[in-house]
Amino acid sequence: MNQPFVSHDSIVRKIWGNEDTVLLIFAGAAAEFALNKAVDWLYFTGRLPSDPLGRLFSTVQYAQQIVFADTLQAHAAIDRIAAIHNDVEAARNSRIPDVAYLEVLYMLIDYSIRSYELIERPLTKQEHAAVFDVFHRVGQRMQLASLPPDLASWQQHRQYLLENNLLKSDFTNDLYAQYKKHLGHSRFKLLLHAQQILTPSQVRLLLPLPRFTLLRLALPFYKFARFIKADQLIKQILLPQAYKMQIRALRKR
Repeated sequence: MNQPFVSHDSIVRKIWGNEDTVLLIFAGAAAEFALNKAVDWLYFTGRLPSDPLGRLFSTVQYAQQIVFADTLQAHAAIDRIAAIHNDVEAARNSRIPDVAYLEVLYMLIDYSIRSYELIERPLTKQEHAAVFDVFHRVGQRMQLASLPPDLASWQQHRQYLLENNLLKSDFTNDLYAQYKKHLGHSRFKLLLHAQQILTPSQVRLLLPLPRFTLLRLALPFYKFARFIKADQLIKQILLPQAYKMQIRALRKR
């Protein structure tokens, strides 16, 4: 019998089956994507600047497909991701740097942990290791070079890349302009405040994020809204209607 890629009782399923957590992962990744030194690759096809939110949704939806699939289906999804990138490399006649793949994988690990801890509870060391293990297996399937072998090694390399491999460029400025265009002024401001409390300090220093935010103080009220089942109404008001179907698809409770 084919086994699930992620065990049914894993914390990773709880993280990626929670719509709120996935939206926060989306917000954090949106910030760090813009500082990736290889972000020009994401501009190559023109899909990212024309629909940055849709492009990021597709990234997190691929991750969800992998997390909730059996092993054969998960491997097939990972292979499709690799094939898509191979086609882009062939079209550009150049290779995407290995570190660019690692950075995206690291974002999924880090923001999975940060998002769940922000909206739910602190994770144990074992749960941190479980998150790392799932995405480490994704990296192995993609045959990524220089994958860290364990959680401690990942934490060290993650910190090194945050300190040495982020770049604010014209692509960063353009991508944030596109976020604002597609979200509108008020929702864009909400995104910036979410990123301020979610991202590492190295990311915050390079982006136009507010120095202070009251959003963290609003979290207990939102948690109460979830308790009384009013959170969907809040999300309908706050989130873009154009992406209502994609947001609904994130929910796998």
